[in-house]
Amino acid sequence: MPDTEKLNHFWQSYLQSLPAGHPHRSLSLPEAWGFGSGGDLAEELGQLVYDGVKTATCSLLWEYERDNESIPSVGSLSIILDGQETPWLIIETTEITIRPFNEVAPVFAAEEGEGDRSLAYWRAAHWRFFGRTWDDPARPISEQMPLVCERFRVLYRRG
Repeated sequence: MPDTEKLNHFWQSYLQSLPAGHPHRSLSLPEAWGFGSGGDLAEELGQLVYDGVKTATCSLLWEYERDNESIPSVGSLSIILDGQETPWLIIETTEITIRPFNEVAPVFAAEEGEGDRSLAYWRAAHWRFFGRTWDDPARPISEQMPLVCERFRVLYRRG
């Protein structure tokens, strides 16, 4: 669980970096999360975002449904946590599409920035990830499982 004081301090630092009257100044603290399943994976993927290599991500639509969470929308802000759950980045969602696993395009796979950035690498890595993190016999992972595909841009970096 991330430290609320650190989150608030990071958020306030971002807001103070903005010009007076910027619309984000009126927003409350956004959701904070790390990429992947946390730890080393959050660190690795977060570094790709920090470096500007990773500009997209995806998640299983069924996770949002199971957890009764809203899908991000265009303009949503998120605080990205590093592997130790410390605030690292603030991103803004620029596009959301929902598509089956087997219809993810090569350009999206490249924007995810992982491995050699190929669709083949993306499919293998994400199949392993969802196979490890999703366990619902009523909805097993499949080529048609629905993914929430998100593109984003970095607004603020720690340090």
